[in-house]
Amino acid sequence: MNWEFWTKQLDEEVLVENGVYEEYVAQPADMNGSSPTKLVDPLEDPLPGLGTYEDFNTIDWVREKSKDRDRHREITNKSRQSTVALLHSVSDAFSGWLLMLLVGLMSGALAGGIDIAAHWLTDMKDGVCLIGFWFNHEHCCWTSNETTFQERDRCPQWQSWGELITGTPHGAFAYIMNYMMYIFWALLFSFLAVTLVRAFAPYACGSGIPEIKTILSGFIIRGYLGKWTLIIKTITLVLAVSSGLSLGKEGPLVHVACCCANILCHLFTKYRKNEAKRREVLSAAAAVGVSVAFGAPIGGVLFSLEEVSYYFPLKTLWRSFFAALVAAFTLRSINPFGNSRLVLFYVEFHAPWHLVELAPFILLGIFGGLWGALFIRANIAWCRIRKSTRLGHYPVIEVLVVAALTALIAYPNSYTRMSGAELISELFNDCSLLDSSQLCGYKQPTNTSETGVGNSLADRPAGEGLYTALWQLALALIFKMLITVITFGMKVPSGLFIPSMAVGAIAGRLLGVGMEQLAYYNHDAIIFKGWCSPGQDCITPGLYAMVGAAACLGGVTRMTVSLVVIMFELTGGLEYIVPLMAATMTSKWVADAFGREGIYEAHIRLNGYPFLEPKEEFEHSSLAVDVMRPRRSDPALAVLTQEGMTVGEVETLVEGTRYSGFPVVVSKESQRLVGFVLRRDLLISIDNARKRQEGVVSASQLLFTEHTPPQPADGPPPLRLRGIVDLSPFTVTDHTPMDITVDIFRKLGLRQCLVTHNGRLLGIITKKDILKHMAQIANRDPDSILFN
Repeated sequence: MNWEFWTKQLDEEVLVENGVYEEYVAQPADMNGSSPTKLVDPLEDPLPGLGTYEDFNTIDWVREKSKDRDRHREITNKSRQSTVALLHSVSDAFSGWLLMLLVGLMSGALAGGIDIAAHWLTDMKDGVCLIGFWFNHEHCCWTSNETTFQERDRCPQWQSWGELITGTPHGAFAYIMNYMMYIFWALLFSFLAVTLVRAFAPYACGSGIPEIKTILSGFIIRGYLGKWTLIIKTITLVLAVSSGLSLGKEGPLVHVACCCANILCHLFTKYRKNEAKRREVLSAAAAVGVSVAFGAPIGGVLFSLEEVSYYFPLKTLWRSFFAALVAAFTLRSINPFGNSRLVLFYVEFHAPWHLVELAPFILLGIFGGLWGALFIRANIAWCRIRKSTRLGHYPVIEVLVVAALTALIAYPNSYTRMSGAELISELFNDCSLLDSSQLCGYKQPTNTSETGVGNSLADRPAGEGLYTALWQLALALIFKMLITVITFGMKVPSGLFIPSMAVGAIAGRLLGVGMEQLAYYNHDAIIFKGWCSPGQDCITPGLYAMVGAAACLGGVTRMTVSLVVIMFELTGGLEYIVPLMAATMTSKWVADAFGREGIYEAHIRLNGYPFLEPKEEFEHSSLAVDVMRPRRSDPALAVLTQEGMTVGEVETLVEGTRYSGFPVVVSKESQRLVGFVLRRDLLISIDNARKRQEGVVSASQLLFTEHTPPQPADGPPPLRLRGIVDLSPFTVTDHTPMDITVDIFRKLGLRQCLVTHNGRLLGIITKKDILKHMAQIANRDPDSILFN
């Protein structure tokens, strides 16, 4: 017996089980001494592209997690054999924390740069610093000895465009020149933003959070988190915010942080080669984005957990917390606003709130919920018009028209002229003895004893300055509510946090001032008696603005826990958690009464992404057989048999269909299920076999069996691809209720599930089939689900 031959045969079978494909089993050398067919070892020479995914496809979470477990098991086993392998094991375990550190540092640095640049360009619309054009207004006047307390923002070193051109800061001509220059800069910044996005990175537009949510659920959008998107989004975000459009930078900062994470993932093999592991990093990056946007590391982690992430294990929670901490520390070190704070609108309140005030806080929650529901419907309707009409073909003109309209209407009103963050800061601010703001235009107290606690003042009657400010705020509220509807969704980076908070803060401040005046003139009324006596600081209008901001943001995004924590971290006031909770929950309940979708879920549905919402309940009593394909009127299911098909027949079947994978059965007569093979893996394996092994032609048998059956002596060698078959695909029976099937898809992140009856293959259910079925139940167009 030729023991050498049989040993070789056994080795080859082991290689087949561990590898990707096997060439025809090598035969012993013939009498002439010619060498046997060379067997390619896939472990030494892996196939490029195998196990990867095509663009606009869903990843297989189960397969990715299984691959990572196998990789980790192999590293652990090797670490017991040598010191070098042990060091490799330690570095592999540490690589996740190192990656989080790099993501935090990079995101914090970029956020600091964006804040500084946006502040400078925003001030450039008003004027220029004569001692250095790179100084913003505040920095320009820091060194000046000629500023007065009443006009602290005026100094000879800073000149408005009107003053620079006409030589005087006052008069109609100077005002008109300032007005014209404001519109010019707004148009220039918005034109540059939309042109750069259109020319270099179309994915850099919008907020990015709907797409981040979809990507985290397992969807592939190539280039969405790439280096060009990062560069262009960073530059155009500064331009878009500076142009004065009704948008914020907070949502896009989540996209920027995720781009940083995705790029840095390529430095580490275990994250570069595994899509599920990469999504753990992206979940942490979403927390980093909110951390640098609001200076709220804990709120950022909760935002990622509550709003964005699809799969959030405990390990990711710790790493998110670490990355958010590093990012916040980096931003604090840069100190972009020069006040040792991470945001422009940080405030501190000290006055207590009273139980009676819960009623107006809940009223603000109702307003926030109504505004949120109305905004979502109006914005989605406008976006549909943009998609279905010629308007969508002219993004540059649309942006320029909206920018011109915004600048034209915004300039005369000081509250719409200032940036969103400055407006919120002004509205959150509690009036003190040193304030010269119009919102603090109260009548001066007749006796000096009427002062409140610390630096704050007791409730006072409203003066002319305050009445003027209230009228301007009322007009600003209407303007902001209308202009934000058409701004969000344009082809420039646009966040929704700041505009939503601005709407709520204006409404809250108006209500707060109203309550303050009510308390001042009705000290003896039953609701104020006992806790609000004359000469006391009873009502804090800034607190109402903060509660209103939280309510409106909650109504639009449906955030709850994370929103309350973000607002708490912004204000540093533990005692205001209850008002914030009351307003946020009321806002969510009211908004949910009109529709359970937040703005991000609505945009996911509008774009047709295959996102299976984990919060949505499936209440229909249908079965798997009702949803699976093929239906009764459809052609038979395209399947591969484990033997009996040639390479040419398989290639014809694959090219004639657009399916992402094919079930493998014993035979077409029995339909007994063997496994499932992905289209991409099949094509790559056949292509490589043709290139790298002699004798593989279209007439070669394609086998998915464990052992090679006898072959005709004069025929071409067969090609065995059992290594690429998933031998344990998820299956359900035809009578499985669909609510259980939907839960399986959600919790395991499946992309498809096979339907069987007594072990025989009946059909297949994909994530897209489930989404179409859910759309039909909800009386929506099932063809709106565009991708696989």
